[in-house]
Amino acid sequence: MAYLAVEVSGAGRHPGAWRRAGPVLTPGYHVELAATAARAGVDFLALGDSFAGQEGPTLDAVAIAARVAPVVPEIGLVPTVTVTHTEPFHISKAIATLDLVSSGRAGWEVAVSRTAAEAELFGRKAAAPAADLWREAAEAAEVVVRLWDSWEDDAVIRDAATGRYIDRDKLHYIDFTGEFFSVKGPSITPRSPQAHPLVVVREEPDSLPVIAAWADVVRVAAPDLAAAHAARDRVRAAVAAAGRDPESVAVLLDIETHLGADAARELDALGPLEPSSLRVAGSATALVDVIEEAVRGGAADGVTLVPLVLPGGLHPIADEVAPALVDRELRTTMPPGFTLRERFGLARPANFFTATTISGV
Repeated sequence: MAYLAVEVSGAGRHPGAWRRAGPVLTPGYHVELAATAARAGVDFLALGDSFAGQEGPTLDAVAIAARVAPVVPEIGLVPTVTVTHTEPFHISKAIATLDLVSSGRAGWEVAVSRTAAEAELFGRKAAAPAADLWREAAEAAEVVVRLWDSWEDDAVIRDAATGRYIDRDKLHYIDFTGEFFSVKGPSITPRSPQAHPLVVVREEPDSLPVIAAWADVVRVAAPDLAAAHAARDRVRAAVAAAGRDPESVAVLLDIETHLGADAARELDALGPLEPSSLRVAGSATALVDVIEEAVRGGAADGVTLVPLVLPGGLHPIADEVAPALVDRELRTTMPPGFTLRERFGLARPANFFTATTISGV
């Protein structure tokens, strides 16, 4: 089965898309996007976010996900959170909270902030090379995951007779000390339904160590299927070298989309935009053909569709693309009640601290 995700941010990937969108700063707008994506049966909605300068205002992706979660009940929600200017303790708490309020549908896309302009927003540290940023991200990801494990599943006991809400013996210091972070823990948020919300990382040369150690899903931007195939091979090799099963990590190819009979002309009217990955501007059938070739040919395990214009760009995905993928036996209709990890065939992980204690006995 092909995995299917959709990325949304503002009025769409194209910087001129705001000309075609209505108000994008309202809760109703984001609920509409999520509801349309859920109608398409996607595995998760990727909520883009960045501190970099963009066309118009942006909203916080985690806050949007928390607003959408109780209203649109079946879709996975994966906000982007940069580690460069955000403490891992705060990331851990925010994503665990999202997992709790969504009943196990949360994920986290790990990102770094590269520019001096972003660094100046905070005034704490200068911009750094990509290799340094991703080395910091590797530490941050480890801290986040260890904090997710710092509460055992049954740490909350609510024992009215003794007046104990928490069994303190089932909370753990993580005592992490690294090059960039020193975090004692434990978290202040209980272990969430998935234990480890889905971790998503974009493939690039300097992100491979983070992918190898922590990624459940990898997003690949590639100009064609041959490049996508090579990227998937790199990912699988890195994961295997780290001692993990490459089959446990799904690789999704980004495809920018603008669908319809006049798609090319409409994009021209919005102004030039160089593709950041493979792009399909045309019919839904053309997009389905590309997805089928990518998945059956081994270039990817699925795709992340990135509409250039929102909200209109989502409707043909729900109305035409998703049914066609089912017809071609690339997708199936998922029954309700699955966590996001379960959608990707991933088990709920054992707690690091209890597993360590047991193995040390």
